[in-house]
Amino acid sequence: MNGLMLDGNAVAGLLQEIFAVEMTTAVGTCDGCGASEAVGAVHVYRGAGIVLRCPHCDNALVKIVTDDARVWIDFRGVRTLELDV
Repeated sequence: MNGLMLDGNAVAGLLQEIFAVEMTTAVGTCDGCGASEAVGAVHVYRGAGIVLRCPHCDNALVKIVTDDARVWIDFRGVRTLELDV
């Protein structure tokens, strides 16, 4: 990992605010390669927004952009997301 890339644990607080459940243990299936991983294991890149990428194929799983009042989330790269309730 380098200075611009972190693991999925870096967005734990943000995801918990949005989903109100523990998200790092949620398991997502990549729409690109079909691999399944916990959110805590994905690669996170920060820039103008946040991009979560598959650690197996580098597919963009989730894109998140926030401002002071709103959050935009694009889950286009996730085939399924399994949450514990």
